[in-house]
Amino acid sequence: MAMLGCERLGIADPLGADRKRLVTFVEIDRCATDAIGVVTGCRLGKRALKFRDWGKMAATFIDLESNRAIRIAARESSKALAKQMHPEIENKNQQQMLAYREMSDSELFAEEWVSVRLDPKEFPGFKGERIACAICGEGINYDRYVERECQLLCHGCAAPAERYYQPL
Repeated sequence: MAMLGCERLGIADPLGADRKRLVTFVEIDRCATDAIGVVTGCRLGKRALKFRDWGKMAATFIDLESNRAIRIAARESSKALAKQMHPEIENKNQQQMLAYREMSDSELFAEEWVSVRLDPKEFPGFKGERIACAICGEGINYDRYVERECQLLCHGCAAPAERYYQPL
């Protein structure tokens, strides 16, 4: 998926000469996301990898230099095709691994040229203001605060019931 995205955008060396051209949105928190990071060099810590928890085996690759973007999604039909191609292999994972190496890109993936608007603060390397939450005092980056009753709060303090953690 990542190699196809880079190829379609004309990014030949995402880990070297072209490393600052690419931003990637991933739509699932599975192994494909790790593979996309390895192939493209895009990482959360560099602000070049963006995660949208949509549960889809899909990613959008954006060339910052040309402002072109392509979304690539795994075809569900590839699983059934793998079964047809190698019925002699009982283990589904082994069956798919072999068949996926033999399938064409069009059998594996759906491609769609798309437009993605990146806010300036979403670009890699953006340095934004850092403020402290008025309740807990923890620092908040990139305008990710909530303003409530004339106070700037982190999301956890603004909506304690919605925290992914609860203090003990």
